[in-house]
Amino acid sequence: MPSFDVIIEVDKVELKNAIDQSNKEISNRFDFKGSDARIEISNDETLSIFADDEFKMHQVYDLMIGKMTKREIDIRSLTKQKLEKISGDKVKQSVNVLSGINKELAKKIVKIVKDHKLKAQGSIQGDVVRFSGSKRDTLQEVISLLKTEITEVPLQYKNFRE
Repeated sequence: MPSFDVIIEVDKVELKNAIDQSNKEISNRFDFKGSDARIEISNDETLSIFADDEFKMHQVYDLMIGKMTKREIDIRSLTKQKLEKISGDKVKQSVNVLSGINKELAKKIVKIVKDHKLKAQGSIQGDVVRFSGSKRDTLQEVISLLKTEITEVPLQYKNFRE
């Protein structure tokens, strides 16, 4: 019985490379000379961006987005948190990196497929949604349906098996 998994994940190596490239460019740019602007990555799920003021924060964030886009990291997997003041004018912003499908999104994915009456069964397995069906063509219809219906997060389709 053919099946595949729907997941959300970011390539950790590419993410780390994009952060390293961003930090290197920040250290070399003239407009950041003498500033404490940097990006730190912790436990592969949270990025911390530090800057001297809000304007530089936006510059650092835009620079990071550019590096991630060049490395084919989908920026829809990033969630900005509230801007925090550290001391004086210095600011910090946390950015969460999506990893895994939460329960609400998983239920929404399964409901979309059921509502379109495709002959595929969806099962939620932790942070992965697995679809199985009798025909390969049906599963390909499920993939194309999800690509058009769910645009707010980057879904990946893995482990396609016959």
